[in-house]
Amino acid sequence: MQWFLMDLHVHTPASSDYQQAGVTYLDILQQAERRGLNILALTDHNTVRGYREMSEEIERLRWLEELGRITPEEQYRLREYRRLFEKMLILPGFEFTATFGFHILGIFSPQTETRYLEHLLLDLNIPPEALDAGETQVGASADVLTAYRAIREAGGIVIAAHANSSHGVAMRGITFGGQTRIAYTQDPNLHALEVTDLDRRGRRTTARFFDGSKPEYPRPMRCIQGSDAHRLERDPRNPRHLGVGERVTEILLPELSFEAMYEVFSGNDFARTRPYRGSTAPYDHVLAARQEGPSIVQDFHESMSKRGGQLYAIIADICAFANTNGGTLYIGVSPNPKVKPVGVQDINHAVEQLKSEIQRRITPPVDAQVDVLQTEGVPVIRVQVPPGDDPPYAIDDNKIYVRDDTETSLAVRDEIVQLVRRGQALRSGDYEAHTLPVEGGEAAEQESGPDDVIEAPRTGVEVIATEKRNDTYYHHVRDLRNGNIVRNVTRQSARKLWHYAITQVEDNTVDLNKLDWHGDIALIQRYTRAGKVRYDLAQRTNGRTRIYYGVTEDGVQDSTHKAWRELLGLDDDE
Repeated sequence: MQWFLMDLHVHTPASSDYQQAGVTYLDILQQAERRGLNILALTDHNTVRGYREMSEEIERLRWLEELGRITPEEQYRLREYRRLFEKMLILPGFEFTATFGFHILGIFSPQTETRYLEHLLLDLNIPPEALDAGETQVGASADVLTAYRAIREAGGIVIAAHANSSHGVAMRGITFGGQTRIAYTQDPNLHALEVTDLDRRGRRTTARFFDGSKPEYPRPMRCIQGSDAHRLERDPRNPRHLGVGERVTEILLPELSFEAMYEVFSGNDFARTRPYRGSTAPYDHVLAARQEGPSIVQDFHESMSKRGGQLYAIIADICAFANTNGGTLYIGVSPNPKVKPVGVQDINHAVEQLKSEIQRRITPPVDAQVDVLQTEGVPVIRVQVPPGDDPPYAIDDNKIYVRDDTETSLAVRDEIVQLVRRGQALRSGDYEAHTLPVEGGEAAEQESGPDDVIEAPRTGVEVIATEKRNDTYYHHVRDLRNGNIVRNVTRQSARKLWHYAITQVEDNTVDLNKLDWHGDIALIQRYTRAGKVRYDLAQRTNGRTRIYYGVTEDGVQDSTHKAWRELLGLDDDE
């Protein structure tokens, strides 16, 4: 296995908006070599003319060589092409403009005929007269989801171009309903998102937003970066205009081939791609994960010893991930990035022990991938758990765990019922990925609607009903992440966030008349729990008032939550 540098978004003079005159295709390849690239994709706007003309030039030079009519200058160019094609993987592709102006990259094997790709572009409604123009505006082309499917079925790698920027499918504030944005970034035919902030830290980055922890975006997405070069070198007058290879991604491959690349993009091992940092220290995936901290799809354990229950806690997390959205565990490190990682002693034995425990104790079998990563000079174990397709999963046949925010907890009755229903639906083929069955018609309240409708938050809990039996209060609690309703929860049986909400309901009744209402919404209080800022919120809707407890910023990220973000004073940048 070896790390290779790739830039999968490079334009040529075949794009009408190319910024430098006199640049040849050989110039672009030589510049890629100077930048140290191993993989280069030529992705002109709605055309493959650049890659086709380069191939035709090479064929013409070969023909002249065979006839003995080649000049010294032509012989030099042919020799350079041969050397560079042997040294680098040079791929054909295009940047397709879908309906409403969204840009999509299609990257293909070098064995793919350019005429075949031109036929694909015609199928995507690129007008025949525009097939060689390299224009960004092409009229009424195919929609985003149709393009994803067509490119993938044609054998291509499908990447949403500059997803968090202009013409990107993940831009915040687009004038479409939230369900459209979800579909454009969660479609199973989409391999990756190209983003412009991959090397940034913090919870507001695009990669963090699409790590699978958001309630509406449960499918974790691979994020890469590319130069989107329209010139050989960075423009000194506008540094935002990058040159070839000036913003690239590293990919871990067993060999330099398109087939090996496609396998990575089709898989879920996100540690096999990373932003390239030049001469600085290589990107550390474990450290980056620790900087993000625990979430619904990520957790950390410093030890896996049986003494003290650490090994059981790890198995419980794996079970909970399989029953919820899937996730990743790191063993041998603290979640605090300031604490030096201890690593795992006798790492090979520990890996085999963990695999054996997973296989022996969790039923039905969980397809967890266990491997080893290095961080700060020590080995740690990584466990990747996909969302299970046969829930509920149980430890020792009778202990069923679920993941709730940063906590793993034993499932209560209603959650077990919902897991059973989900498993039945999956087995019958009637289940839509990551959409849990909801009782009582509550799903309609979670649908995205017009921009002027203020939706309920997507994190936190809501106590929807309370009754007293034998001096004990029993509550019906709605999980705002998925709309699931859990009945008959008491203060004694409640989890941490549920316990907080129930305590507030029983002991601290909200005086609605004292709230500072902004239209039909109000902030009750702001507080910090487990290092995360949370909000208790109120909303008047359909003649009643709903109280949402423990809402986080992640729960008000959609376009229909703009009023909430304004109320809470949250920055609206991606």
